[in-house]
Amino acid sequence: MAEEEKKIITTDSDIEIKRIYPKTDFPDEQPGEYPFTRGVQETMYRSKLWTMRQYAGFSTAEESNKRYHYLLKNGTTGLSVAFDLPTQIGYDSDHPMSDGEVGKSGVAIDSLQDIEILFEGIKLEEITTSMTINSTASILLAMYIALAKKQNADLKKISGTIQNDLLKEYAARGTYVYPPKPSMRIITDIFEYCSSEVPKWNTISISGYHIREAGSTAVQELAFTLANGKAYVKAAIEKKLDINLFAKRLSFFFNAHNNLFEEVAKFRAARRMWAKIMKELGATDPRAQMLRFHTQTGGSTLTAQQPHNNIVRVTIQALAAVLGGTQSLHTNGFDEAIALPTEEAARIALRTQQIIANESGVPDTVDPLAGSYFIETLTNELEEQAWQYIHKIDAMGGAVNAIEQGYIQNEIATSAYKYQSKIEKKEKIIVGLNKFEVEEKPLQNIFTVDDAVRIQQIEKIKKIKSTRNSEKVKNILNRLESDARSNINLMPAILEACENYATLGEIADVMRKVFGEYKN
Repeated sequence: MAEEEKKIITTDSDIEIKRIYPKTDFPDEQPGEYPFTRGVQETMYRSKLWTMRQYAGFSTAEESNKRYHYLLKNGTTGLSVAFDLPTQIGYDSDHPMSDGEVGKSGVAIDSLQDIEILFEGIKLEEITTSMTINSTASILLAMYIALAKKQNADLKKISGTIQNDLLKEYAARGTYVYPPKPSMRIITDIFEYCSSEVPKWNTISISGYHIREAGSTAVQELAFTLANGKAYVKAAIEKKLDINLFAKRLSFFFNAHNNLFEEVAKFRAARRMWAKIMKELGATDPRAQMLRFHTQTGGSTLTAQQPHNNIVRVTIQALAAVLGGTQSLHTNGFDEAIALPTEEAARIALRTQQIIANESGVPDTVDPLAGSYFIETLTNELEEQAWQYIHKIDAMGGAVNAIEQGYIQNEIATSAYKYQSKIEKKEKIIVGLNKFEVEEKPLQNIFTVDDAVRIQQIEKIKKIKSTRNSEKVKNILNRLESDARSNINLMPAILEACENYATLGEIADVMRKVFGEYKN
């Protein structure tokens, strides 16, 4: 017992875990009530399960459309679109910078025609769609709205999310195009436009996911994500937007890693902290104080070694998300450390959610781990450490300044280095990677994308440009440039350009011309 008492065990954020937790009094909080520690809905999954999404998109719009219909047939309840790198950074498939990347990390989108094909046979009024897109979020959202209009959908009913979170791109991921200030302008233009035109649309998904993938701890993911969220809210307030209106459509995107209890505590702390932040910033409507979030299981936790072990990892992570009260969930395929997920891997990932939902009993009561002395204490400790980071960032003048000074990037890099060192020293065991290794055959049926996809996309672009009204497109792009040089909301001009089949690259280039490109 004496030796056991001396042993120090910590979470992945280096929070010390005690042998036992004594009986402690905690606030008798209710779900659906401020500060929402126990959940943003009174009944949570007892009345409605979380939205089950599978992040999918590859090759051409035609191929991705087939995968979407496959997933919908197998019970997914929301779509989640992955875009290729050229689409993410505003290049058409025929641009020299796109060579070798078209359709590889997601679907290639060059014009409204691709969006029409991508959602063929899918009524946008009847499905929610999450689009993981940032620098070109305004363009992809405009294309989605344009398609909804062509389907005669009620724009007041279409719902979904664009990621639209540029601050984490500068700090952790890198698919930025424009400098921070014009990026913030575009983001708040989207807030303003959607508030009146597509009020059910989530205008931003403030993302901790990529911060965690870059190597942060759970505490840092929590702190840096909320600090970024605070910066977006302040920018919108400075633009004279009503916090009680636009803040209802803010959403968050978190990672779920393997340390089950720390992850659950992180989600609980996030809700409580955001409610306090929003109250301090002037939000009085409870819906504007709520933190609603999507979760994706941890891509960086997956191993190419013994890939079927990843099914277990994803199950633990999905369980953490559900126990933590997520509103939406994507589960990774077991083969994603090697390639894009096959249909089999995607189906197993979806079935993981369905088994948790229908067989585990976990959704039957709200916040089932509430009252655990361990969970409640860990929630408090995560919150306390996250506040310390946020106070430092506030002292620097906010998240934008902290990013420009390199503070957030350096903190993430230091944590990533420490974690990798622990793995290499076998202080942190990764099953199948640094312990319990076996001789194994390479995984069969790897999914790959043919380089011929670029040729197909280039032919589409040529055809679109030869059949559209080029003079009208030119005039609309000139209008967009004029609007960008003034304070006029950019969304109407972007939407009109998309409706007339201006390409994504053409629209992005107009804004490059006005705003310039960010060089880190």
